[in-house]
Amino acid sequence: MRLNENNSMPYMKSLATCLNKMVTEGYSEDFQMTEQGLESLHKHCNYRPEQIQIVNFFRFEGQSDPDDNAILYVIETNDGTKGTLIDAYGLYNDPKVSKFMKDVEIIKKKP
Repeated sequence: MRLNENNSMPYMKSLATCLNKMVTEGYSEDFQMTEQGLESLHKHCNYRPEQIQIVNFFRFEGQSDPDDNAILYVIETNDGTKGTLIDAYGLYNDPKVSKFMKDVEIIKKKP
């Protein structure tokens, strides 16, 4: 695995590489946005913004198509569930995800 310029963080050159890395670090739950909130697909639990924290996030831009943009949210819930949520960003983002994330109180970006 290559490191970035300051040799501190693995270079995440693709969404798939980053997602696989997060799974190996224990963020194995898949989340999706529903009308009821953020749903864990395996546990079938719904979470409100105050029940989660974003511990990191990564943005990716498609090399061949500028409209191919995605953001990977790395999430921990108040009951200890750890997982990820992927959304488009820019023109094709899911408005429900954007609104939900605006209401989340704890959002961190690890260097």
